[in-house]
Amino acid sequence: MSHSIDDPGHGHSPAAWTTVLIMLVALAIGAVALFLWVPWLLIACAVLFVIGPIAGFILSKAGYGSHGDKSRPKAH
Repeated sequence: MSHSIDDPGHGHSPAAWTTVLIMLVALAIGAVALFLWVPWLLIACAVLFVIGPIAGFILSKAGYGSHGDKSRPKAH
């Protein structure tokens, strides 16, 4: 007996990868800015960190999400 389980995607999409990359860069640069105490750069990184999920949401709505029409799922 075989069951077909619909794969939810688990974030393997251009929208998810873009979100993670933006947030990771913001955290990395923000950590250096905090260590060196550069307040303006720390604030800029905090803003960039918030922009990450917004960019992912926009890309997902544009069709680049895990089940979007512009992204192709990888064969397992």
